[in-house]
Amino acid sequence: MHSKLEISVVILTKNSQQYLERVLSALGSFKEVLIIDNGSTDNTIEIAKKFNNTKIIYEEFIGFGALKNKALTYTKYDWVFVVDSDEVISNKLAKEISSLELNNKNVYTIKRDNYYKNKLIKCCGWGNDFVMRLFNKKITQFNNNKVHESLLIKNKNLNIVKLDNVMKHYSFDNPIELINKMNHYSTLYAQEHKHRKNSSPIIAVSKAIFAFFKNYILQRGILCGYEGILISISNANGVFYKYIKLYEENKS
Repeated sequence: MHSKLEISVVILTKNSQQYLERVLSALGSFKEVLIIDNGSTDNTIEIAKKFNNTKIIYEEFIGFGALKNKALTYTKYDWVFVVDSDEVISNKLAKEISSLELNNKNVYTIKRDNYYKNKLIKCCGWGNDFVMRLFNKKITQFNNNKVHESLLIKNKNLNIVKLDNVMKHYSFDNPIELINKMNHYSTLYAQEHKHRKNSSPIIAVSKAIFAFFKNYILQRGILCGYEGILISISNANGVFYKYIKLYEENKS
């Protein structure tokens, strides 16, 4: 049985001041919280230094998967809990994690409640959102995807165990944040798939149209008012630009 202290928390940051104090306050029961910062120019570092269980490491951004794997090399403990800089775990979740009899054959997945501003969003694929975040680094790690990285599960004979309690994910607060993330992620997608995946203007348009239909109709964005149409259009734009950027990358 593992002590609750034998878990290292990993958080990637860049200009993450908005929610970081709340994020770190909720992680007070963990002995080690590693902040992997890649170029913050706001008060991120100053906020992180206020907590006595944090350790700050400065790294260049090399893609989300590769950077998280690099972060694992700095962790003191074999068990790692990965948290985003806009995710606040509940007290119940912290207690649940500390009470677990951690099993090396398990990867633990956690439900996220996703918010736009302070409104809980359950449409557009934002509901029923489970993420695998607690694992033994000697058993598995992340793939090296630049974006939409995930833990390597196949061929490792691992069990995926759902925890009972949730964390709050403050995804976006305004359209500018949606646009900035769409631009960043679509660029990373195009770079990663250059000369490995085909694209064209027709593919970009057709996939964007389907993405909007999926979010707004199939995933009931139409029932979510303003937020539903905003998220559906933003997601469709993201799909369009990642395939248009890929098309241009493939031509270069």
